[in-house]
This record gives sequence, structure tokens and C-alpha cells, in this order.
Amino acid sequence: MEMKKVITGAAALSGLVALGQTANADEVVVKAGDTVSELALKYNTTIDAIQQANKLQDVNLIFIGQRLEVGSNVLAEVSQAAQQQAQPAQAAPQAQTQVQEAQPAQQQTQQVHTTTPQTPVNDAEASAKAWIANVESGGSYTAQNGRYYGKYQLTNSYLGGDYSPENQERVADNYVANRYGSWQAAKSFWLANGWY
Repeated sequence: MEMKKVITGAAALSGLVALGQTANADEVVVKAGDTVSELALKYNTTIDAIQQANKLQDVNLIFIGQRLEVGSNVLAEVSQAAQQQAQPAQAAPQAQTQVQEAQPAQQQTQQVHTTTPQTPVNDAEASAKAWIANVESGGSYTAQNGRYYGKYQLTNSYLGGDYSPENQERVADNYVANRYGSWQAAKSFWLANGWY
């Protein structure tokens, strides 16, 4: 795990050094539809840099009118943090070799877990999922709204003709995992846009 942090810190540092000269804004006001990832791309910075500079607990939850630091000040702060993170790693090269050998097994295990959508594992996820079901259909598996059907108001093409509650749950979990990564992120998107 330490090696992964070191490599990530070093990669972030080298990437930030390259990007440091191209940042052209210090602050931006969030507009409807903005996301941290789009702002990071637009202002030549990283999601982590914006998250750290603005002390965002959830990068998927920003609000219209919110002011975010996105420019060169953000890169300088994150660059300093990356340098501090990389320094302890240089003192233990033998430990790095051991961690590198252990990483492939960890990555294979991690890939299995990330490709299988999972039902909410905590109260916040379950709450976000229930909230979406309530606002989309009142929690009804038979709710219809034009081409949208069921508890999560998915299109008939997503459901593949199988309108069973089990399939609706499975398809909704897949949809949210692939599009948003979590039910909390889907709820944040819904709150910003009125749909998910």
C-alpha cells in the first residue's frame, strides 16, 4: 500500500509540475451542470487538487453558486503535499520492492470487486437509493412515465423486457455503478439536474 501511495504521489507531482504553467484561473463559480471533473479538465488541474484546495468531502456534491479554487494556487498546494508524501518513500527502497511484488495480486482482487455492481453497503448509500426510488416512482415497481418504467424509472431497453423487481434492482445498481459510481453520487447529480 505504501508503494502505491508513493507512486501516486510521485505521478501527481510530475503531472502537476507539467500542468503548473498552464493553469489560468484562481476561482470559479459553479454553474448548473458543472462537475469537479469537468472543471479540472477545463482549468488544467486535477480532481484531487480541487478537492484538497476546497476541502470538499464529496467531489460529487457541489452547489450552484459555490466558489471553487481551481487555478495555479490549487496546483501549488497539491504540489507541496505531493512532495511531502514522496519524501518518506525515498528513505525505504527495500520496502518498496516488497510492496511492488504484492501489488499484482491486490489489483486482480480489486478488479473483481469493481466490475461487479453491489447493492448499497452503508446507510448513506441505502438512503440515497431509497430517495431516488421515492422521487422517481414513489417506490412502485409498476410506475410508468412515457418510456420510463418501474421503481427507478429506467427505459424499457435497459430492462430488456424483464420488469421483475429483481431485474429492476439489478439493472438500477448496474446503471448507477457504471454512470455515477455510487448512489450518493447519483443523488447529487439528481439534485443538481432533476434527473439521474
